[in-house]
Amino acid sequence: MSDLCLLVADVLVKSQLAKTAAPEIPQISYLFAADNLTKAQTVALASPQVTTGVEFGAPEFSQPGCQPQLTAQIGAAQVEAIAPSPQLATEIHAQEDNLIASILDDQRGSQQVSKVSPALIPNFSDIPQAQALAPRSGNQLYRQRLEALRAGTLYTRIASNSFYSAWSQATTKPSYSQWKQLLELEARAVARGQGDNRLSVVVGDSLSLWFPTQRLPEGQLWLNQGISGDTTSGILQRLSAFTQTRPDTIYVMAGINDLRRGHSDQRILSNLRQIMRQLHQKHPGAEVVVQSILPTRYAAIPSSRIRGLNQRIAAIAQQEKVSFLDLYPYFTDTQDTLNRALTTDGLHLNPRGYQVWQVALQQTESQIKIARYQRLTATAASNSAVR
Repeated sequence: MSDLCLLVADVLVKSQLAKTAAPEIPQISYLFAADNLTKAQTVALASPQVTTGVEFGAPEFSQPGCQPQLTAQIGAAQVEAIAPSPQLATEIHAQEDNLIASILDDQRGSQQVSKVSPALIPNFSDIPQAQALAPRSGNQLYRQRLEALRAGTLYTRIASNSFYSAWSQATTKPSYSQWKQLLELEARAVARGQGDNRLSVVVGDSLSLWFPTQRLPEGQLWLNQGISGDTTSGILQRLSAFTQTRPDTIYVMAGINDLRRGHSDQRILSNLRQIMRQLHQKHPGAEVVVQSILPTRYAAIPSSRIRGLNQRIAAIAQQEKVSFLDLYPYFTDTQDTLNRALTTDGLHLNPRGYQVWQVALQQTESQIKIARYQRLTATAASNSAVR
């Protein structure tokens, strides 16, 4: 990133930013503590300059956008950004208690994750469609996430309607580059403020981007690194954004946009292998969980091709010593296409679809915790026997 980008990130993560008349600050426990700056500043990404982007359930980015500009601003009035103090008395402290017992945080491995039990999938007719007030377009979600950062927290830790007055009127869509920079800022904030909290990272495209925060398993921090329209190539190139974080689990889903753009199976598989390898190398203590490509209702993307790709992805995951979560069977109908009850447009998921995914993640999280506990107790027993 540019020096200005680094300055923006430092100010964001090392100060509780100034409260202004708009928007409102929700009553939450802030993840990041204020540093000893002489005066609080608020720094935001500039208003997007391009109109390419993604509406929820609409066509996605065709190509990455142009490089955005940054500016420090409060509403329309621009202010001078203050550089953080070069001498820090202490590192930024997390203000919350540990959310998970430390016994489950050690000795992580690569236990293969079995697919979710069909008995745990709710009946589609029993799941009400969510009516919560929340961003419904990429520009609204982008603005809400930006406002959360300005307030000193992450959007995954706020109510879905937080900062409504700021994002409800957002009309200009951010570019791919602007999304990348926002995700980098969020990752930088987490790296500075994680403390002893457990962290899970979601990496992918619009399917991951729009995972409802209220559906994420509780008891930990969540960092969403999804960008609408992204491909395996794009994801591979931006993995470094969260290298400095300390995740316990990293969930990856990618490949559907490659198929939509006519990319070869070999290209998809090669990129996914490199993604697995890099994540395993850069985060050796994390459980990397590669999720299957979901079915669609698009005739141009045969279900047989997706199933074949998923089989090969599972084999690569085993070779690379990462986990594979097969979600495909739980999203299909009798015609082996994406169940109409779970989608908005034949590709993106509706609230019911995300509830199915939520159940899978909850079971996966439980399996990972059990596996870690078993490895820890086995190691303790072995050490005791040696003594």
